[in-house]
Amino acid sequence: MGDNYQLNTTTLIRHAARTHPDQEIVYRTTRGGWDRYTYADCYERICRTANALRALGVAPGDRIGVLDWNSRRHFELYYAIAGLGAVMLQMNLRLGVDDLRYVVGHSHATFVLVDETLLETAEAIAAPTPDVKGWIVMTDRPPSEIKTTLAPLYHHESMLANADARIEWPMIDERSAYSACYTTGTTGRPKGVYYSHRAIYLHSMSMATNLGMTMDDCTMLITPMFHAQCWGLPQAATLMANKIVLSGRYVMEDTASLVDTLIAEGVTITCGAPAIFQPMLHYIETLPVKPDFSRLRMLSGATEPPLSMMMGFLELTGAEVVHAYGATETTPIVTLNRLKPSLKKHLSQEERWRLKRKQGMLVSGVDFKILGHNDEELPWDGRSVGEICVRGAWIATSYHDMPDSTDRFIDGYWRSGDVGTIDADGYLKLTDRIKDVIKSGGEWISSIDMENALMGHPAVREAAVVGLPWRISAIEPGRFRRLSPPMDR
Repeated sequence: MGDNYQLNTTTLIRHAARTHPDQEIVYRTTRGGWDRYTYADCYERICRTANALRALGVAPGDRIGVLDWNSRRHFELYYAIAGLGAVMLQMNLRLGVDDLRYVVGHSHATFVLVDETLLETAEAIAAPTPDVKGWIVMTDRPPSEIKTTLAPLYHHESMLANADARIEWPMIDERSAYSACYTTGTTGRPKGVYYSHRAIYLHSMSMATNLGMTMDDCTMLITPMFHAQCWGLPQAATLMANKIVLSGRYVMEDTASLVDTLIAEGVTITCGAPAIFQPMLHYIETLPVKPDFSRLRMLSGATEPPLSMMMGFLELTGAEVVHAYGATETTPIVTLNRLKPSLKKHLSQEERWRLKRKQGMLVSGVDFKILGHNDEELPWDGRSVGEICVRGAWIATSYHDMPDSTDRFIDGYWRSGDVGTIDADGYLKLTDRIKDVIKSGGEWISSIDMENALMGHPAVREAAVVGLPWRISAIEPGRFRRLSPPMDR
């Protein structure tokens, strides 16, 4: 067999453009409107981009930063940078300036491509960045209209206009890095996770299989493309030659336009966090005619989606909210909550909804184990609670250039820091983060479960539960007074 044939991500877009050249990619313009082009058009720009970067001196192994929204240029860079054997550095816009500067320095990025709307951010991190040889501004405006202190500065569209539209892609060792994303941990500096071509390729196949993606699907990318490959949907959608919708730049107050686009473009797969989906549902509630989203699968991550939100989408539109679990270190998908055929036969409607609150069923290709307080392995019985540990073809086994982080890995498994159970049917249920668990009266309490219980009340729209070391004393039955916290806190 052709075991030496390397799994390169460029293969995905080459095949899509070759066999589905007229398939559409819809994207938001810089003025906020919408436009579209085809896979063939997109592929030509990818080739031009790669040739332009090569002309600048970009070589295999170079880290190339990207500061951008969910734009067509960002989508093109997913393939143009990696196709040269270079590494696309995903620059998370949720990080502060100091952390972004650290990411550029720690990764030794040589060039940074930046959307014109983010020039101010780029200028803030530009010094000192001794490894950066140049900044490439991405804009529809001519070079003469761009005002910035970044230097040396290159103009992306001018570079493409002068570049060849054809390229002979190199065959890259599949174990080479395709992209890098730095975690947004609450303590310490961001940690670099480098994804290989092999990991991305296999993850794309797993994603497409477990979501039931077909060539008839239309995938809209709502999750930021600058974080964990937009959960792997860009590559999976390309693998299946989906019609793709790129959401561009939007804000929380702009989610109504996302719903309008879902309707207009016939979207059947999308991704996002409950913080985005919830206001989308509120907007749908105001529509006199509810949309038919009976084919729509909404991949939901970041936090556990409230049961009331999942039920609301299904009842109003027919859409299925697919609860998922993953992390930067896991590329990211490791569970998806779809109902097993064997469970459809005997679960009541109430039991099915209870199951939907779990993070999901373990996907094939990933190994799990639950570790107790002394790192002893616990059974999959739905009751034994411990730290979730994961290993697999698309799971990190170390952080880049961070030798003091070995405690985050054990026997090839990544220690997630999440506490949970796995039941006999293979469904994962998280109860908390190790650092966030609440203990009261000798019992461990899940802040996640408490939040969702609160949000299940019709008068509660948002809820957050945190543990605080307050001492409580009774004043009279049914009423309590909160006393001062201990002096050491």
